[in-house]
Amino acid sequence: MNWDYGVAPGDAAVAKLKPAYSPFVDGRYVEGGDPLAVHNPTTGERHAEVAAACAADVEHAVGAARRAQVGWGTLPARRARLLFRLAQVVDDRRDELAALEALDAGRPVRRARDDLTAVAAHVRSCAGWADKLEFAGFGPAPRPVGVLGVLVAGALPAVARRVAPALACGNAVVLVPDPDAPLGALVLAEAAAEAGLPNGVLNVVPGGVLDVDVDAVAVTGPPAFCRAAARLVPGRAVARETTGGLAQIVHDDAPLDQAIDGIVEALGEDQRVLVAESVADELGELLRERLARLRVGDPLDHNTDLGPMSSVQRRDRAVALATAADDEGARRWTSPTRLPEHGWFLAPTVFIDVAPTMRVAREEIPGPLLPVLTFRTPAEAVTTAGAPRAAAVWTDKGSRALWTAQRLPAGIVWVNTVNRWEPAAPAAALSDHLVF
Repeated sequence: MNWDYGVAPGDAAVAKLKPAYSPFVDGRYVEGGDPLAVHNPTTGERHAEVAAACAADVEHAVGAARRAQVGWGTLPARRARLLFRLAQVVDDRRDELAALEALDAGRPVRRARDDLTAVAAHVRSCAGWADKLEFAGFGPAPRPVGVLGVLVAGALPAVARRVAPALACGNAVVLVPDPDAPLGALVLAEAAAEAGLPNGVLNVVPGGVLDVDVDAVAVTGPPAFCRAAARLVPGRAVARETTGGLAQIVHDDAPLDQAIDGIVEALGEDQRVLVAESVADELGELLRERLARLRVGDPLDHNTDLGPMSSVQRRDRAVALATAADDEGARRWTSPTRLPEHGWFLAPTVFIDVAPTMRVAREEIPGPLLPVLTFRTPAEAVTTAGAPRAAAVWTDKGSRALWTAQRLPAGIVWVNTVNRWEPAAPAAALSDHLVF
């Protein structure tokens, strides 16, 4: 029997999208400068404008942050209480924020809701640490950095993962959000004001340039973005958190169904699949079968599995990378799923016979492209993986999982799962925002 899910459209009005936004400085929206067009990736049409922060706005934001940080940095119990309240506001506005993520970044609303549940949990965890930092291994009297400039290439979850620990440690933040998806950051600042955070503690300057002296800079994004941002801003970059470079290593004894789930879970991220040669054909068949069933379409539809890319530039980069893979000899399989006529959509695409020297194996992957490389021995898998930002190891043998994890120079390694972020273990994130 052939059957399919019906359409379960969400209501765009839930997002409370405004026709115009502006920088959020010192607890309120300010006028800003020239307008930046914000497009709906599902239709390609302009659906809002964001006034770019001019030099005066950035200077105002840094000044407001410096004034606010004096009190904020010395009242840990108050920080904890207000950050707990912010987590509750995020929970209360979860449907609104999820719909906004769908409209602004193309994230399927069903997944965006899950992301926001994780965001609230992360904020709560950081709130719990706010008045206990001296017991977290940072010395008897850890001090905040001060005014932190934050540049993030990513939507709301990436923003929250950087901002929450910074605030918990007593810093004030001047945030430059992703130009492709700035609305979530602006509404997060709005939520912070609603939760009662002091004016100036969290400022958002879309399109701004941090040419005013701040105490430190934190950059989150792909490696090329981090390098470029570090060159363009003054101060010292205390944290360069690269987002990308996920290596999924599938050994010959792996639970293939679970591995397929993990690969599909990370679809759209910058990931590469490394599979043992003896099970490559079987995994490839299962992967193609699974990808062919994914629903690509309107991210506000609760049955959508994959939405559009956040910008036409990212979509075009993905198309160019796929063309380069063809030219270099990789074999392509593209899902037969039907794509919408409008918007920045790309069908899930698998490349096999990929060599480590090909561009698709070396460069950032901006869309649902899956290069599959093979290996014969675990040592070859580790060598081929290189130095990924994160890795997932799929195997039935605990000893093999530990052997592989110990030899991968990755920031985090999952075993038989992927993207399982633990909000109760934020010590590494907190350490970026303290000086001793």
